Amino acid sequence: MWPWEHLAFGYVWYSLLSHLGRGEAPTSGPVVALGVATQLPDLIDKPLSWSVGLFSTGSALGHSLVFAGPLCLGAVVAAERLDRPRYGAAIAVGYASHLVADVLSPLRSGGGLAIYRVLWPFVSLPAYETQLGFVERTALYLRQSIAAAATSDLLLALVAYTAVHLLVVALWLYDGAPVLRWLLDRGATTRRR
Repeated sequence: MWPWEHLAFGYVWYSLLSHLGRGEAPTSGPVVALGVATQLPDLIDKPLSWSVGLFSTGSALGHSLVFAGPLCLGAVVAAERLDRPRYGAAIAVGYASHLVADVLSPLRSGGGLAIYRVLWPFVSLPAYETQLGFVERTALYLRQSIAAAATSDLLLALVAYTAVHLLVVALWLYDGAPVLRWLLDRGATTRRR
């Protein structure tokens, strides 16, 4: 999945949990923490694989339940101790949503659940056929995504993809556009000084 897809998926879950759990929309600070957390598994594994060569694939330590469980629990406990429980929840939801999205992602193309993707070190994914750097691997993924879209009913796929993201933007606007609202308010405060 692409970074914006992980962000969108995580935001939907966090927004729903905020509304159901506290009866209110997410606030800006936790949404920033959520945004970073939705990217963390890839920010850990991709550079360690693509640039450093520590792992033979881009799904290893950062995508492992063995690592994610303690990380999410630690974030929740630390945030509670700092009297910032929403931040801990946002980090845990963001990180966990990334793993769930990666497990569910093959369903989009008719595949099955990819539970094996979160079972490192007990299950290892096959090594890449060629060693590529970060930029080259990203370019390869982009080309593969475009090729996959071109082989499907492109118009239908594009409409569905766009519709899903527009729904997430609508939810974000319904929530009061967290982060953007904070930036705009901060800018207005600065201009008044």
